[in-house]
Amino acid sequence: MRLDEIEESSEVEDQRGGGGLRPGHYAAGGGIGTIVIFLIYTFMGGNPNDLKAALPSGGLQNQQGSAGSTPLDDEGKKFVSKVLKETETVWEKILPEQTGKTYVHPKLVIFTDQVQSACGTADSGMGPFYCSGDSKVYIDLAFYETMRNQLHADGDFARAYVVAHEVGHHVQNLLGTSNQVDRMRETLSTKDFNKISVRMELQADFLAGVWAHYATELHIDEQDVRDVMNAASQIGDDKLQKQAQGYVVPDSFTHGTSAQRVKWFMTGYKSGKISDGNTFNTRNL
Repeated sequence: MRLDEIEESSEVEDQRGGGGLRPGHYAAGGGIGTIVIFLIYTFMGGNPNDLKAALPSGGLQNQQGSAGSTPLDDEGKKFVSKVLKETETVWEKILPEQTGKTYVHPKLVIFTDQVQSACGTADSGMGPFYCSGDSKVYIDLAFYETMRNQLHADGDFARAYVVAHEVGHHVQNLLGTSNQVDRMRETLSTKDFNKISVRMELQADFLAGVWAHYATELHIDEQDVRDVMNAASQIGDDKLQKQAQGYVVPDSFTHGTSAQRVKWFMTGYKSGKISDGNTFNTRNL
């Protein structure tokens, strides 16, 4: 994957302050259940308010003092800015062509420590997320350290996948899917809504794959694809739960299994057709 020829997006907001909580430096005050929740939400897609409600008393506690931005962070900013630009280029073209909808750029907010979004206050331990209330993607760049060191998911294209997945949620918002799912939240039990959440997340994986299908400026190769497949596999609900507690609870899945996440990214990547990703109406996830 190459980013040399890609410009940086003008839609990046740098809200980094003097101090920062760094993912990967947290103690799980609530025990192993907290670790499971942390890992699942750390890799894409969790609503900050949902995580706060789910965490046991004590939550995630910072074990490191404040740290300002570093040259590595600045390289990370350039990286996510260029990836965001490529998502803009692709979705500006294919969303109108395939759906008749105009693509409106999301903002990407870089932060450390805590950030205030329209979806509530979030901290670094919650990982990257998209807020439909303000149409912004939020990321602490140190999350990429968590990917490499804790989730064993490395490679530039795997890191680009993080941004592409969150932008996938933005596409869902533009298509009206997010509003439909939010309305379901009010009427369904937790168990039933978890099933809807899985379909929502798998569709975001699919949309990340659709983007990758058209992101020719990145010069994606076979190793890049393997890196993304590994990343998607590492963060399946089944694998995270099995590693953390020795067994899985399918009714608590919110993002999908490892196999499902790989399947839907690759489906989008091979197809390039938004219409092939209706995860809400298929029996075979």
